[in-house]
Amino acid sequence: MNNLRLLLLATLCATLLAALPALAAAPAAPAASEAAAPDGDWVSYRDAYRQMIRFDKYGKPKHLIQHHYQVAPRNGSVSLEGVRLTLVGPSTRLNMALDAVGRANFPLLKSAYDDNARLVLNRKADSYTLQPRISIIPRADGVYEAADLQAACDQALNYFRYVGRSSMQDRKCVGVRFSYAPGTTDSPVRFRGADQAQKEIAMTDGSAFPEDAAPLLRTATYRFSEWPEKGQVVTQSAPIAIAPVFD
Repeated sequence: MNNLRLLLLATLCATLLAALPALAAAPAAPAASEAAAPDGDWVSYRDAYRQMIRFDKYGKPKHLIQHHYQVAPRNGSVSLEGVRLTLVGPSTRLNMALDAVGRANFPLLKSAYDDNARLVLNRKADSYTLQPRISIIPRADGVYEAADLQAACDQALNYFRYVGRSSMQDRKCVGVRFSYAPGTTDSPVRFRGADQAQKEIAMTDGSAFPEDAAPLLRTATYRFSEWPEKGQVVTQSAPIAIAPVFD
């Protein structure tokens, strides 16, 4: 009996010794940051990076416009409430805060690109679009020269043509849209002419960007053809977003 036990023990030791090289070569368990990736759909950070880096490399005037990465609902029944976008990779985990219209400041991280990181949305991606978004830079003093708003719209249109957006080839700039929170009543956007007299720009319900389905906000659209060529657009409070309008 003792001899049998010794034989079994020797066999077990030999088996363990033979398995040691394979155990040493086995990959480590995923880091906590990887294992804890949020549930939902994702897109390739590399693909988004290639789209976003084009704006940085664009050599024509762009000092009046800015570039974000946007999560936008595909239809008006879908909400942005609770939506989160997270950059997740082997050595990266970054929560990308979204503003009221779903825009995030996009980090250009070589490490995340090399890691083939993911942009993870905690929702089904087919209910949203994830895309670069051009908007007009807001001014701290809330005063916009009419000529500067025209120039900003032109800069956006020229950039869209540069990146090959075919729908923009035959379109022209017609205005600029200022967006505010739902429930805003009196228009915070006014036109001030050369005589310093101010007149409100009418507000309507709409999306921040004309082609978006949601969210619905209060918007004031300054159309170039409806106002004197010289003057200023004055905002009494900071808008959520300022978008170029094309026709």
